[in-house]
Amino acid sequence: MVNYINNDELNVLIQSEHRDPHHILGIHPHEDKYYINVYQPYAKLAFVKDLKDDTLIEMQSIRDGFFTVLVDNKINYNFKFTGFDDSEWEAYDPYVYDPIISNLDLYLFGQGTHYEVYEKLGAHPMEIGGIEGVLFAVWAPNAKRVSVIGSFNGWDGRLHQMRQLGGSGIYELFIPDVQCLDKYKYEIKTNENYLIKKSDPYGCYSELRPNTASAVFDINKYIWHDSHWVKKRDSNNPINQPVSIYEVHLGSWKKEQSETGFLNYRTLAHQLVAYVKEMGYTHIELMPVSEYPFDGSWGYQVTGYYAPTSRFGTPEDFMYFVDYCHQNDIGVLLDWVPGHFPKDEHGLIKFDGTALYEHSDPKQGEHPHWGTMIFNYGRNEIKNFLIANAFYWIKKFHIDGLRVDAVASMLYLDYGKEEGEWVPNCFGGRENLDAEEFFKHLNSILYKNYPGIMMVAEESTSWTGVSRPTETGGLGFGYKWNMGWMNDFLRYMDKDPIHRKYHHNDLTFSMVYAFTENFILVLSHDEVVHGKGSMIGRMPGDYWQKFANLRAAYGFMYGHPGKKLLFMGGEFAQFEEWNESKSLDWHLLHVEKHQQLQQYVKDLNYLYKKERAFWTDDFSYKGFEWISCSDAESSIVSFIRKGEAEKDMLVFVCNFTPVPRTLHKIGVPLAGKYEEIMNSDDLKYGGSDVRNLELLETENEEWDGKPYSLGLKVPPLGVTILKPVQS
Repeated sequence: MVNYINNDELNVLIQSEHRDPHHILGIHPHEDKYYINVYQPYAKLAFVKDLKDDTLIEMQSIRDGFFTVLVDNKINYNFKFTGFDDSEWEAYDPYVYDPIISNLDLYLFGQGTHYEVYEKLGAHPMEIGGIEGVLFAVWAPNAKRVSVIGSFNGWDGRLHQMRQLGGSGIYELFIPDVQCLDKYKYEIKTNENYLIKKSDPYGCYSELRPNTASAVFDINKYIWHDSHWVKKRDSNNPINQPVSIYEVHLGSWKKEQSETGFLNYRTLAHQLVAYVKEMGYTHIELMPVSEYPFDGSWGYQVTGYYAPTSRFGTPEDFMYFVDYCHQNDIGVLLDWVPGHFPKDEHGLIKFDGTALYEHSDPKQGEHPHWGTMIFNYGRNEIKNFLIANAFYWIKKFHIDGLRVDAVASMLYLDYGKEEGEWVPNCFGGRENLDAEEFFKHLNSILYKNYPGIMMVAEESTSWTGVSRPTETGGLGFGYKWNMGWMNDFLRYMDKDPIHRKYHHNDLTFSMVYAFTENFILVLSHDEVVHGKGSMIGRMPGDYWQKFANLRAAYGFMYGHPGKKLLFMGGEFAQFEEWNESKSLDWHLLHVEKHQQLQQYVKDLNYLYKKERAFWTDDFSYKGFEWISCSDAESSIVSFIRKGEAEKDMLVFVCNFTPVPRTLHKIGVPLAGKYEEIMNSDDLKYGGSDVRNLELLETENEEWDGKPYSLGLKVPPLGVTILKPVQS
């Protein structure tokens, strides 16, 4: 053995257990010379090639593929190898580079405040000293050794062992000549000497399922064309703007005959944006597009938090999708899933052989009824992983906001668990204090940096202050899905109209709490799955009444305070329950009734955006006033939506029975003439055409507690919208 090689260290390297292989491999000074070491078990001969003059210097074989040579000067070099089959190849030395991730990066990550840690961890194409390659970096603090394996090294964990940076648990290695689209994983040797292979938690691209490797991709080359949109977004608070959201599952909005069966992000951009724009929506909300292995999870069991799913194309293709939406004045929201992750072996579970991303105690670390794992929100590096991921989608992909899935499952330690299956917090309560602090941190720092985004909580309980500022004790979200309204309203609409008078409270109760949060009214995918049927299928009555009921439901929803969300297919009355494995039933639009409902939703959206009373004061009593909410016998409610000026006022009259009223009297606050600006019973929408074609004039008679009264026709199972006529 040559005197500058430590035999014990060599043994550790050959056994693939070295946490700092740069210490023995690469080029190092020795007395007045330099030694160069390389480990290449597939070579029988190895040479150092001096790049100054291409001189070859034969290396000495020590054992088991380890070669060394002593040279006079520090040189720039690569290696030339001869294999046992006499094949020849050249390679640059990955062990000559100084650490690239700084001590500051390590410190911030350990503190949980490195909001751009995705620029460091993961796989990053770059050039160092004129040599192109990829920097790989991963956090695995309890590993015995970590290697990069991939299509470029035969998936052999001996060849590219990584260096741990101090005691941070972060391993890095710059590998020359690795190309974009090369596949890779991390091979981790656990302290129990098991070898596990993991995809990259910070990887930005993945193989198409069922394959599970990560893929190298440079996401910094895309040229954006949406600066006008982003500037406008961050200077306007959507609180007082129209927000009408079309919720979409990209895999089943439309299908195509192709190898994957899916449309590409770019094709989707043109087809979906044209449709959404024509329909008058302001935003698209995408069900999860972070990489996931199982189609049937709809994207809610994520394995690649930083990777847009390869089902629909590359990260650049997804950037194009978002960019094209913005160029057409359509915002893009992403469904984001920080509440749990699946048990797939290549994913986050026991990432370095230990419970790293999850809790080690199953009572804290597992959702028993979902069969998934719970993040450890009390660990700084895990909070950093998730918060940086939110930044990543907004900064790198220009996403306009996140709808955070299953917030209640994160806030409550006993969520979905029986007594004895969960661990109370330090005060003996059921609240997850770490998750609460995580949300406050997440929302406060995101809104500080991107004031115009939408952070939306899907939170199904009465937790106080979900959409209130953190400085006043809230969780800091901008909005909360109104699950209470959805449940009450659909329960009401499910009833035969003859029975609705006994359930009138389901229709009106939401206004008791309507302004306790910044609510979004949702008729989402959750309402049309798991045997619940479709929206049109849930409506009672015969064929005509089903459509009339659905038009009345949508009209009431648009008039009710709160932003709006409707799941795809609901806008044209898809009869079948949503199925993620097939396209929407677009053929229904050959049928007049479905065309008419689609036109009705389109007209609702355009009227909604045009009339300020719909959205100016969505979240305060200034924007809403009941006219009559107690006529249970007739199942008719009437109310006012107010804008900034009296002229903006709208009057809604909603009849939830099939009985038309030829002269129904309501009270109004302003004298003068009123015009019917929309009627869900219009013949063009498939209605019976009970309309108010002439201007309606008030009488000086107090009614419903208002100084004036107005008589009008009220259509069966219909919604009428009136507006004062300016003299």
